Amino acid sequence: MSYEYHNFSGGGFSGGRRGFMADTPVTKNIIIICTLVWIVTEVKSNFMFQTFSLFYPASDFFRWWQPLTHIFMHGGFWHLFFNMFTLYMFGTVLERAWGPKKYLLFYLVTGLGAAALHMGVQWIEVKVWMQQVLSGENALAAQQSIANLYRTPTVGASGAIYGLLVGFAMLYPDAKMGLVFPPIFLKAKYMVLIFIAIELLTGIGGMGGGVAHFAHLGGALFGFLLILYWKKKHKLYDYVDWEDRN
Repeated sequence: MSYEYHNFSGGGFSGGRRGFMADTPVTKNIIIICTLVWIVTEVKSNFMFQTFSLFYPASDFFRWWQPLTHIFMHGGFWHLFFNMFTLYMFGTVLERAWGPKKYLLFYLVTGLGAAALHMGVQWIEVKVWMQQVLSGENALAAQQSIANLYRTPTVGASGAIYGLLVGFAMLYPDAKMGLVFPPIFLKAKYMVLIFIAIELLTGIGGMGGGVAHFAHLGGALFGFLLILYWKKKHKLYDYVDWEDRN
């Protein structure tokens, strides 16, 4: 995925660079933390996944901190790479527009929102399977589905990343975004809507096993709602004198 700057409006950035990503410390530190966590996970995978992944709240493996910590974990190198590449491409833009504090708040809210919707959908699934168990309809298959759900961890920053994509599209709707394959370029507002539609269809259809589609949608939804709230309160931009800060 790539994008071009066209007709940006709103918050901005000025001032010279002081080093690699010096003007976007939150994005830089998230990338560093996620990379370090992935390295440790490669060495101590059982401990890391069991302790810091997100499990369904009724699971014996669930811990209260997991809705936060799972955001910084990844299931493999390419999972990490594509999430961090997208974070770098779009997170740096939003951090420069909002400043580190507001940007960090947005990132965490979308990440936690992703976990909330993901667990909410899991709760509905468990309810449906429990009804099947009680009614005797496909009881064995339903019991196995519940057991599998309780043992399945969720990891990744993808929910927060989808929040960033929505944030970018809402702040810069006419910026051009494109895919490497197929080589399609569209305005951000259209491209992100397509991404969300694909996630919704695949999530409802149960396609793309192993991908937490509703976590992606949760990040997108909470990002959308948070920006709407900021706009309503006229707090979308906290104007800062970047020259003074630098």
